[in-house]
Amino acid sequence: MKNNNESIKKIWQDFITKNPQYGHRQRPASFYFCSNQKAADDCAQLVVKGIKQATTSSKWHYDFKQEKFASVGDMFIITDWCGKACAIIEITHVELTNYNKITEAYAGIEGEGDQSLAHWRKVHWTHFSQEMAVCNEEPTADMPVVCEYFKTVWIASYQPV
Repeated sequence: MKNNNESIKKIWQDFITKNPQYGHRQRPASFYFCSNQKAADDCAQLVVKGIKQATTSSKWHYDFKQEKFASVGDMFIITDWCGKACAIIEITHVELTNYNKITEAYAGIEGEGDQSLAHWRKVHWTHFSQEMAVCNEEPTADMPVVCEYFKTVWIASYQPV
């Protein structure tokens, strides 16, 4: 999602001022994680703190939206639910795997809740179920998911991480 609010413009301008090697890039797309305010705001803060360093989407989502996966080196501006810029991330690795192949270690890197695989499965199953319901689809244990690893490269306090 592209958002033109002032905090998004400012975080990108501050980042490229201190990192001129990125000055040739267009301002990245911005988005928030999750589908409710509490989770979106919590995830944004986990990114700021460097705890959340991965995210997972269903491949179904990409197919349905006719979107491409992120690529290594892509950058995004993470916002809170209200669209306030919180951090800039850079994709470091993208992996296609199956839902039932997600590991405890990966759940920890994703950083949400208690960082356990049980928590990861619960919240992602719920999310995928809601997401796919719009087309009368249901998630399956072996459905493909896209795991995007990233690093936080800038936070809204305008200090590099």
